[in-house]
Amino acid sequence: MEVFNFMSQYIPNTEADRRAMLDAIGVASIDELFSDIPAQVRLAKALDLPEALSEPELARHLRALSGKNRNLDELTCFLGAGSYDHFIPAAVDTIVSRGEFTTSYTPYQPEAAQGTLQAIFEYQTMVCELTGMEVSNASMYDGATAAAEAMVIAAAETRRERLLVACSVNPETVRVLGTYCWSRGYELTVLPCKNGRLDRAALSAELAKGDVAALLLQTPSFFGVVEDLTGLADELHAAKALLIVSTDLLALGCIKAPGELGADIVVGDGQSVGNSVSFGGPAFGFMAATKKLMRKMPGRIVGRTKDIQGRDCYVLTLQAREQHIRREKATSNICSNQNLCIVAASVYLSLMGPQGLREVDEQILAKTAYAVDALVKTGKFRPAFAGVPAFREVALICDEPVASLNARLLEAGILGGLDLSKSHPELGNAWLLAVTEQRTKEEIDRLVSIAAGGDR
Repeated sequence: MEVFNFMSQYIPNTEADRRAMLDAIGVASIDELFSDIPAQVRLAKALDLPEALSEPELARHLRALSGKNRNLDELTCFLGAGSYDHFIPAAVDTIVSRGEFTTSYTPYQPEAAQGTLQAIFEYQTMVCELTGMEVSNASMYDGATAAAEAMVIAAAETRRERLLVACSVNPETVRVLGTYCWSRGYELTVLPCKNGRLDRAALSAELAKGDVAALLLQTPSFFGVVEDLTGLADELHAAKALLIVSTDLLALGCIKAPGELGADIVVGDGQSVGNSVSFGGPAFGFMAATKKLMRKMPGRIVGRTKDIQGRDCYVLTLQAREQHIRREKATSNICSNQNLCIVAASVYLSLMGPQGLREVDEQILAKTAYAVDALVKTGKFRPAFAGVPAFREVALICDEPVASLNARLLEAGILGGLDLSKSHPELGNAWLLAVTEQRTKEEIDRLVSIAAGGDR
């Protein structure tokens, strides 16, 4: 009598099914099927996996694992570095939870999905308005790959293969850029910073060599510092190079749009507008550019036109670099992969409006300044960069090791700032503190008290 295998209900292929498939392709066994894989790269032992569990046992195990997590309903968050605890109005989740949005993905018969196309069009429009650029695509996987794709555009446009990036750009983005450059044979040069901002003299020295394709600069930077872009685009354009600016859509409610300062491409992460932290993702990346670069952009662009009856309608205008268009010559398979995330961003931006965004930013600026001032007054902290404007994040030099400081805060239910010793050891014992509009005066005061060695 055959023993019932509980797992069989999850694995649809029976032994007879597997035999039939092997016979159809003309091989005798699974081993023969994979015989072209060299022996030295095969695993010569069984996988180190625990014994199989029944469904009730597995459910109990997973509940126990999930119970070890602590979310932002339990913790007061001062951690940022790319993912931020911002307030999301209830209307955002209510609207994006509608079936029309949650079931839509990428429309390969696009004109049949007018609602999806309109949502993407509205998103593109708002990104262009915020960034000051002429065209936006339908989103990217994340800010890092958006920055890397922007570098690819710059190399193609200038026919040069040397790329510059400021050391104040998110180090995770820099690593992604390094991978892209390695795979394509580009040269990536990291420029130094002075007091948290790009060293303009170092930039000028590199541009003088006459072979630079583009500079990638982040503002607000990884350290929260707002860069001075005055004259930067002119200097790059005079050297026949492009300016790529990585930014934050929320911050554009109070800082000048990069497009107004001559940027050629604007990229960044969109998590701060309408998307929850969610343990670091998913979110989306955005890309906007000048009209001149439109046909080199990855992903999709939705346009608005008129149908034969004169009504407004939406069409998939451009998808020039996708795999179903260019086949083996495709350079991007981004498409509208992040549709639900960008709809959340669109709803958030529509609800807030220009005035709402500005009010949120003003709260962030005021609360960040209050927190920094209070911490400095304890005598245990000092700013890593003095006299430069900052948005939402500030790098502070601490008297005690950041690891022990964060451990004390976590015991008190506070998620402290990022320890910069691994990514930027040159700063010494540095702490990257993020203060959003969510943080109250009482929460900031408690952070300061514990950080200074007071009561919890």
